[in-house]
Amino acid sequence: MTIKDTPEAWEIRSTETPFVGNKTSVRTDEVVMPDGSVVRRDYQVHPGSVAVLALDDEDRVLLIKQYRHPVRHKLWEIPAGLLDVPGENPLHAAQRELYEEAHVKAEDWRVLTDVYTTPGGCDEAVRVFLARGLSEADGQRFEVEDEEADMEHTRVPVDELVRAVLGGAVHNTCLVVGVLSLVAARAGDGVDALRPAQAPWPARPFEI
Repeated sequence: MTIKDTPEAWEIRSTETPFVGNKTSVRTDEVVMPDGSVVRRDYQVHPGSVAVLALDDEDRVLLIKQYRHPVRHKLWEIPAGLLDVPGENPLHAAQRELYEEAHVKAEDWRVLTDVYTTPGGCDEAVRVFLARGLSEADGQRFEVEDEEADMEHTRVPVDELVRAVLGGAVHNTCLVVGVLSLVAARAGDGVDALRPAQAPWPARPFEI
């Protein structure tokens, strides 16, 4: 058996959008089940996101700490952001987020992993990049606002971060998935065998 997710779309009898927000919305579909019954499914419609596990020459991961109101926590995270423009190249979006949130640029980019964050209730797809060859970005720092104005920055060794993940000290999806994927890649074929930064992404097609 080949372990691979496969695209499939069950029949939708009707659909409505009871809520439209600034970046996301809520959709209600009436979906036909395999036995012919029809059920209602509510889910958040999301534009998609990118995240960057930025690794420096001392094997430390660049982290930011940001307030997340839905969970009432300040979470340690890796730089991340929305795909604001339909069809936007995810690599370009990731490079932008690394610059805006950390004023850092990177020379080497790879696709670390692609995930659906909460497929039972949201269609958000996230591409997590590995960025290496870090240096200070050129020009002035990006002017942040709202929650980002209160962000903290640090760099944490990979081994220490893995212990924090397994010990339940950090919880952000992209951070957890990213750092464990890095460790798995190293234990397998190595990070140089990871997909190239412009690898196709069926969940969010884009133009190079």
